[in-house]
Amino acid sequence: MVAGQMVVVYGAYGHTGRFMVAELRERGFVPVLSGRDADKLKELAVSVNESEVRPASVDDPAALDRALAGAAAVINCAGPFATTAAPLVEAALRAGIPYLDVAGEVEATLDTFAHFTDRARTAGAVVVPAMAFYGGLGDLLVTAALGDWEKADEAHIAYALDSWHPTPGTRAAGAVSRARRGGRRVRFANGGMEYRDDSAPTVDWVFPDPVGTRTVVGEFLTADVATAPTHLPVAEFSTYMTVDAVKDVLAPDSPAPTAVDERGRSAQTFLVDVVVRSGGRERRVVARGQDIYAVSAPLAVEAVHRILTGRTRTLGVASAGALFDAADFLRALAPHISVELSE
Repeated sequence: MVAGQMVVVYGAYGHTGRFMVAELRERGFVPVLSGRDADKLKELAVSVNESEVRPASVDDPAALDRALAGAAAVINCAGPFATTAAPLVEAALRAGIPYLDVAGEVEATLDTFAHFTDRARTAGAVVVPAMAFYGGLGDLLVTAALGDWEKADEAHIAYALDSWHPTPGTRAAGAVSRARRGGRRVRFANGGMEYRDDSAPTVDWVFPDPVGTRTVVGEFLTADVATAPTHLPVAEFSTYMTVDAVKDVLAPDSPAPTAVDERGRSAQTFLVDVVVRSGGRERRVVARGQDIYAVSAPLAVEAVHRILTGRTRTLGVASAGALFDAADFLRALAPHISVELSE
């Protein structure tokens, strides 16, 4: 039973946070608006007709405890997650409630696994980093593609975005990540993260229709490399992004997302093409949808619902694919995301 349960959305007034608040209400939860800026929270409360506002700074543990009091879970939508994730995980552990975030920062996600795995498991808690388009969706798709295979030789996630207009949060998080790795790029190789000073390769990827063949940046860093390899026995793991989308997100003058429908979604469309291979066998999963920021809300809220109703496979810090039945989870995302599996 989840109707009426309170879920704190930290960073509720941000771009993704607003989608999260709306999705929680639609699913029968009571969103509690939290974040660092009390004025922005009050403005949001008026616009969405919510009365529960709990301002809190991540450097004030007592305020965070007050923000989480009586809640069933907390979803962190406030980046950079290098700053916000650890204090909020700590607060969730003190409150005894699940923690989820939508971090796209690889380093912040790796930090959550490194610093909280033992403590969360000992406490019997559930902590889910990167429960979003990057990190969560890719992990679920690869896990579903593996299915009954015990292992795979390689797994590839190729992203085709028709555009990528970044939010201020995306820009801030990207700057923090680049600074943390000294401007170097990162790839997953030989079972771990490898830092390199050379340029990422470009290759042609044949996407399913109607996208077709597109030039992609190989070894494009997404949070998937920090989630899927934590539980999947895959020797080689690579991610790719269409060149035009990379240009968009890196350009200093790219506009922010613009709403085109009643849900506040942008016109951006995405296709995620996942290929796994083992021996001479190959499986492919394709996901399609609209607006990578908006779609993070049904991903995270479905995860909250499953955690609170006991449909999980493990405890502690876990990625989406390790925690949930991946194929069943993906089916539950319709109509937000359409998924096709072929072998």
